[in-house]
Amino acid sequence: MHKVLFICTGNFYRSRFAEALLNYHATARNLPARAFSRGLAIHLAEGDLSAYTAAALAERGIDFSHTGETRVSLKNEDLLSADTIIALDEIEHRPLMQSLFPDWAERITYWNCRDIQWEASVDCIPRIEQRVMNLLEEIGR
Repeated sequence: MHKVLFICTGNFYRSRFAEALLNYHATARNLPARAFSRGLAIHLAEGDLSAYTAAALAERGIDFSHTGETRVSLKNEDLLSADTIIALDEIEHRPLMQSLFPDWAERITYWNCRDIQWEASVDCIPRIEQRVMNLLEEIGR
């Protein structure tokens, strides 16, 4: 089983969307891959799941069961257990990784999907979706 870890700030919006999308499509394609997501600063978000994520999943007919029940903080064990590690925004997450997990900061992949205060969800969500679909193609080879 190929384990994909998506990292975000609050584990509330972008990482949870990527997690649900990958899990849904991997299951539908019978691919041996599963995603999980974690946050670097979950205290910065309130609630369990962003309304933007919930709406994007609903629009795609993806059940919320494809993402975790609530937000979870990133731990070293998560990094060790993953085969692929992706932080959703390099500008935001590289400094946090360098501060909190310096041994991992240069060993992970960074995407460029900005948080809602810098980029509208209508721009970010489709880009995450495309990147996840590309990742699934790579895993499926």
